[in-house]
Parts: sequence; structure tokens; C-alpha cells
Amino acid sequence: MTQQGAVLQGYNNELVKCIEDLCMQKEELNKQIQQAEEEKSKLQHEIQVLNEQLECVCENLAQKVASRNELDKILAETEAAYMKILDSSRTLLNVLKKEVGSLKNTPELKSN
Repeated sequence: MTQQGAVLQGYNNELVKCIEDLCMQKEELNKQIQQAEEEKSKLQHEIQVLNEQLECVCENLAQKVASRNELDKILAETEAAYMKILDSSRTLLNVLKKEVGSLKNTPELKSN
């Protein structure tokens, strides 16, 4: 029986060592899980911050695009009005030249 007790003691020692190894693996895995959870939390916070920044940039961009579109409209209207002024000025100049030309042909304005 002593031999059986020694074998049983050997099995017991081996079993205790395996359990201790498993406990150490569990502790190591728990540390890795904790680190991964901390990294996950950190990344989620960074994503939230970046999403908030992106939202601000998008709003700012939308306002700037709306302002540019309004300026484009004003510029187009101004250019169209300016072209009408130029056309009217050219017409006025042509009429004036015609009138001056016909006045030069009147006897009262002819000089000797």
C-alpha cells in the first residue's frame, strides 16, 4: 500500500501543479483582458472625440458652402447687371455719336 500511496501522492502533486499552472494562466489572461478593455475604452473615447470634431467640421463646411453659394448668386446677379450697364452705355454712346454727327451737318453749327 505504501507504493500505491506514493503513486497517489505523485498524482496529487502533479494535479496540484497543473491547477497552479492553470491559475497562473488565468491570472495572465485576466491581465490581458483588463489591458484590452482599457485599450477598448480609450479607443471608444477617441472615436467619440473624433466624431464630435467631425460633426463640427461638417457643420462649419456646410455653412461655408452655403455662404459661397450665396456669394456666387450675388456675383452672377452683379455681373449680369454690370453687363446691362455696359450695353446701355454702349447704346448711349452710339446714340450720342450719331446725334453729334448729325448736329455737325446742320448749318448753324458749321464753322467757316
